[in-house]
Amino acid sequence: MARVKPKRHGVVTDMTAMCDVAFLLLTFFILTTNFKKPDVEKIQPPSSISDKLLPETSLMTVDVTQDGRFFFQPVENGTERIQLLEAMGKKYGISFNSEERVAFAKVQSIGVPMNQLKSFLDLPEDEQKAYKSPTGIPMDSANKQVIDWVQQSLAINPEYKLAIKGDGATQYSKVKDLFEGLRDIDFYKFWLITTQEAGGK
Repeated sequence: MARVKPKRHGVVTDMTAMCDVAFLLLTFFILTTNFKKPDVEKIQPPSSISDKLLPETSLMTVDVTQDGRFFFQPVENGTERIQLLEAMGKKYGISFNSEERVAFAKVQSIGVPMNQLKSFLDLPEDEQKAYKSPTGIPMDSANKQVIDWVQQSLAINPEYKLAIKGDGATQYSKVKDLFEGLRDIDFYKFWLITTQEAGGK
């Protein structure tokens, strides 16, 4: 006698809960991720096999372009940024109004000498981002404004860390001036930003 086969029913899986979890995770990662800031100038760092990561907080950055111009990116802390601006203003005999302080708290990078900083901060925000400084911040044996930015930042918070991002084609003499300036203020520990070589681990 033939066996009667039971009728098969399709399995229905409710994916509503899975979709909710996926969107919650996506939202979490979008809100907590630190997006890479666009470079003020095009810089191609030299390659290395180092796999050490930069610290994510309390990091200030000095950028060195191929033609030897210097830019300084302060730590992203609005209150401490304003303290830094006031300290630099006191050192160079420049006073800043409240609008300029607010603009400095939001600025991505500084790439002008101190005597041009007020006029730079008075520019609209979109013009600040598009502005290409022909000189950058002075950094040579006679005028070490980059070092002053670093030193005044450390005076506000000694826990600040420094990363240097230089172009692979920058003349060594320019970077040497920076290293010697850091040595003069007894600051010896900093990160050099490089690109990962293809064969690196």
